[in-house]
Amino acid sequence: MRPLIVGGHQERGRRAGTENVASVVGFGKASELAAAGIEHENTVVRAMRDHLENRLLAAIPDSRLNGQKDNRLPNTSNIAFSYVEGEGILLLLDRVGVAASSGSACTSGSLEPSHVLRAMGIPLTLAHGSTRFSLSRYNSMQEMDYVAEVLPPIIERLRMISPFNEKRANF
Repeated sequence: MRPLIVGGHQERGRRAGTENVASVVGFGKASELAAAGIEHENTVVRAMRDHLENRLLAAIPDSRLNGQKDNRLPNTSNIAFSYVEGEGILLLLDRVGVAASSGSACTSGSLEPSHVLRAMGIPLTLAHGSTRFSLSRYNSMQEMDYVAEVLPPIIERLRMISPFNEKRANF
């Protein structure tokens, strides 16, 4: 292991300065407190995620869950909406106060579909229409219901103008 900052001999040359013992102890206590409530928090967040998914998948035709139903993080939902582009979904969701994404933070700003979804075998047009919802203990069931109310008309509106929609009305 090579040091980022050359340290003194008392730290075997790996670290400059003395460890901040108070911060190390504080971090340990914070970790202990976070771990104590994580199972309950995961249960609550998973219930919100499942509620959101069930409502969206029931209300929006030609939508599907990306990934496994069971073996996944409790706080993340990635749903593909056929015949629509993800950028439009995000723009219109933002206008009604809903924050979502089309991929990971490290690829934000890219118009390309998620390389992870593509590696999972998701077709290009479905990957383009995929939206990721990230939840936390600070969200509520009421917010999930709000998303489930505002998103179906957004998808319907975008499908009417999307180049991916072969069913759209010809103008």
